[in-house]
Amino acid sequence: MRLLIVEDDAQLGASLQVALNEAGFNAHWVMDGQAAYDLLQREHFRAMVLDITLPGLDGLTLLKQIRADGSSLPVLMLTARDTTRDKVMCFDSGADDFLVKTTDMEELIARLRALIRRAGYVGRIQNGDLALDADTRVATRNGQLLNLSRKEFDLLQLLMEETGQVIPRGRLEEALFGPNRNGESNVLEVHIHNLRQKIGEARLRTVRGVGYTIINAAS
Repeated sequence: MRLLIVEDDAQLGASLQVALNEAGFNAHWVMDGQAAYDLLQREHFRAMVLDITLPGLDGLTLLKQIRADGSSLPVLMLTARDTTRDKVMCFDSGADDFLVKTTDMEELIARLRALIRRAGYVGRIQNGDLALDADTRVATRNGQLLNLSRKEFDLLQLLMEETGQVIPRGRLEEALFGPNRNGESNVLEVHIHNLRQKIGEARLRTVRGVGYTIINAAS
């Protein structure tokens, strides 16, 4: 599940990204509100962890803007402010939950999972004969277990969560290999090739010069 972290403290932001990725999320981290807003216009996330105090576009303004745009993205405010007034301001602006930065990481992860469940995501995706359970990390085709490597499973989940949408190659590379990936490497293509052999050649389409997409079986 893709998460967006918006935090201008470099040490905390990096720690959050590592902890959330280790918990099974696919966390993307940016350090200012405008960058987050621009990213939300282009890409899909399951939830956002948002600081209040940010350079440029602050967290509350960002939150009000995405709500005005009609976004129902679950948002957890993570901030050093801990007064009742701060909490009220966050909830009035459209936040779904509020935690102070001294909160234990396990509680943060549990609350994020609860927010995502309440938003209707149960971790199971079905597309024709393909089924994937993100919680148990099991994928099947025609009821038969697929023997996928960790990267292959992550790749399939990324593609199936946005079935029918073309996901840019760069976004897949960053999600699978991190921001310091080698753009000249063909490792992604190797994983794509191996995944195609397991789910069926026709199900995973290459859009040349753009990226890859899983075909919607209903279309």
